[in-house]
Amino acid sequence: MPPPPWSAAPVGEYLDRLAGERRLADNTVQSYRRDLEAFFAYAEQAGAAGLGEVDRRLVRRYVAALSESGRAARSIARSISSVRAFYADAVRHDRVSHNPADGISVPRAPQRLPRVLPAAGIAAVLDDLTGTEAVVLRDRALLELLYGCGLRVSELAALTCGAVAERRFIRIDGKGGKQRDVPVGDPARVALAGWLQDGRHRLAGSGAGDALWVGVRGGALDARGIRRVVAARLGTYPHALRHSFATHLLEGGADLRAVQELLGHNELSTTQIYTAVTKDHLKATYERSHPRA
Repeated sequence: MPPPPWSAAPVGEYLDRLAGERRLADNTVQSYRRDLEAFFAYAEQAGAAGLGEVDRRLVRRYVAALSESGRAARSIARSISSVRAFYADAVRHDRVSHNPADGISVPRAPQRLPRVLPAAGIAAVLDDLTGTEAVVLRDRALLELLYGCGLRVSELAALTCGAVAERRFIRIDGKGGKQRDVPVGDPARVALAGWLQDGRHRLAGSGAGDALWVGVRGGALDARGIRRVVAARLGTYPHALRHSFATHLLEGGADLRAVQELLGHNELSTTQIYTAVTKDHLKATYERSHPRA
């Protein structure tokens, strides 16, 4: 059902603040939009005629309705989080007096550990990319940088030639406009030099501009194109390399705070999920290797 007219202006203004002031990615803003429009459509059907007529009982009924419809616990939690964040903003801007979503319990989602690729497997794929074709040079540099720096696919796609040329650190514009400096290892710098010196000019067309990555048609390679490269070369998705980057650092003895900074996480708790991955790895290694395991 479409959202009610009384919610359109406040939701639109809130989304504008998310995009403009907090600089959230467009996909994130659209996710908020879908969650809020679905909730307010339900609220109107339940009898609400304005933001202030939404109470805790209605929010709890919405949680129950989502659960009964078969929505996954993680999806329900995200939807209610969107409603809670919207109403917190509405309280700050004096649209309502209280947040009806505060303290609402939602089904707990099972914790899913990130998929991590074995370091030897990644190395084998990278070492096999030895041709001089422009696409091979590009893919080697792309994968080396993605894995070697732990970048998000959006961050990788946004890089320019000027941002990486002959640099040991690159400045990344992360989520919410947060910047971080990430070191570039020797394999990635060598691969980047090969791509910039011997490969990029063979693919780049007039529309490529200063984009670091170029597709076979001569234009800038976007996040979707990068996903295709990773799928073709490694049979996985780009974020798996970011997960692998973090996990392999921790397995090698890196400090959790340092990994947090390298990943650009705001909260240490977000990074701590990788400690569970490394414990699972250690346990599997112990059970496989120790005679009394």
